[in-house]
Amino acid sequence: MTTQKKTHKITITAMMAAVGVLLQFLEFPLPFLVPPFVKMDFSELPALLASFSLGPVYGVAVCLLKNCVKLLTTYSGGIGELGNFLMGAAYTYVAGVVYRRIKTRKGALLASGLGSVAMAVASVPINYYITYPFYTKLMPLDAIMEAYASIRPGADGLLECLLLFNMPFTLLKGILVAAVCFLIYKSLSPLLHR
Repeated sequence: MTTQKKTHKITITAMMAAVGVLLQFLEFPLPFLVPPFVKMDFSELPALLASFSLGPVYGVAVCLLKNCVKLLTTYSGGIGELGNFLMGAAYTYVAGVVYRRIKTRKGALLASGLGSVAMAVASVPINYYITYPFYTKLMPLDAIMEAYASIRPGADGLLECLLLFNMPFTLLKGILVAAVCFLIYKSLSPLLHR
């Protein structure tokens, strides 16, 4: 790889990470689907763009960089950022690997779909074993379960809630990010590949 090509890839990765950081701050709740403390954002969009244009490792690098920067402005002890990184990495890596093998519009659709499923499936163990154990130190599990029960009375146990609420929410997030990616990828392609 030439020095110019390396410099281009590093520059695009840094730019995409910066956009990802900004998009993390534009989060919003979807209280009819998940409790208000679970928020929607489109910060994986630049990582998906990087993964498609530069390769899966660059998509993961964007996820890592945006969460490292976000870590400077958070009070979660890095647990939220770790969870976000792991889920985003699953999404962008799977999507990037599939797209690298099938570089067509259908390949991009398949890649986005499989990446969304990977992120949704990864969200359950990540939240169950990493994120929620930390957050229960700040907010009692009973309060968390009440928030889920306000959406679906009778919600029983954290694992059930993660499967019924968080996993579909994360799948929806991946699909929405992919939809926006499809809308803007072609117009950004000259910048990303130049």
